Amino acid sequence: MSKITVLVIKPERKPYIKEIENTLKSLQHEVGGYIQAVYPWEEPVALIVDEESKLKSSPFNRALRDEQGNVYDYIAGTFLIVGLGEEDFASLPLITHFSEMFAKPEIMLNLGGQIIIAQI
Repeated sequence: MSKITVLVIKPERKPYIKEIENTLKSLQHEVGGYIQAVYPWEEPVALIVDEESKLKSSPFNRALRDEQGNVYDYIAGTFLIVGLGEEDFASLPLITHFSEMFAKPEIMLNLGGQIIIAQI
């Protein structure tokens, strides 16, 4: 069984590096549900999220922003950032880059119907 190095990002916590088995069961265990891979960047990486995290009202984790810094979506619950191999997920390249990108935990506030994302 091969292992991969991933970046784990939990709500209201700093990211940390973890080595896990490169299996569906292990990925599901880390995010707490059925996985969905999201590919928001040009780099060969994927976000692994619980596909039902928003439906389950999992806690807000981080905002996803476009190149101008505008929020276009958000991630609820724990997620992973993994690398992409030729046919499977792989160890994450650029760990430092993504650790810095998500270094500061965020909270989402609803102020009179206006959604505010703030770093904590």
